[in-house]
Amino acid sequence: MNEKILPIISRRSIRKYTCETVSDEEVRALLEAAMSAPSAMATDPWRFLALRDRVSLAALAEILPYGKMLNEAALGIVVCGDLGQAHRQELSYLLQDCSAAVANLLLAAHFLGLGAVWLGVHPNEDRITGIRARFGIPKGILPLAALAIGRPAEHPAPRTRYADTFVHIGHW
Repeated sequence: MNEKILPIISRRSIRKYTCETVSDEEVRALLEAAMSAPSAMATDPWRFLALRDRVSLAALAEILPYGKMLNEAALGIVVCGDLGQAHRQELSYLLQDCSAAVANLLLAAHFLGLGAVWLGVHPNEDRITGIRARFGIPKGILPLAALAIGRPAEHPAPRTRYADTFVHIGHW
């Protein structure tokens, strides 16, 4: 394992959290990192819903079948996209741009000593409509992903999932 990329490889999905809070400064840093992601033609179509109160986190956990850890997390972030703002108003660009923002959020959380896990929303219509209805997200804004974030109560070992069989050099 290359030591220079160990900070990236050591990022793992964290599903167990302590009861400690995430500060306003840390939330701001997370969102700054998210908005530093590349986007097609620098359109920055991402939008974010940050949830900190227990009622909202529990409501999001109810909507997401694999999101029960939100009940313990200090912070939930719903990553949304504004299709009208996306390059050529194309869903594909929106998905790529917002996924890059999610990846930055996950890495930033890790670098700040926080734990996070990516929870899928799009393309599950029940999750999309549930989040829109519960949190008042306008019709033109598409919820794409959610993250549970908090102080980690578990510390999985670094690992890589590199596989030579997935790599083709020069031709398939």
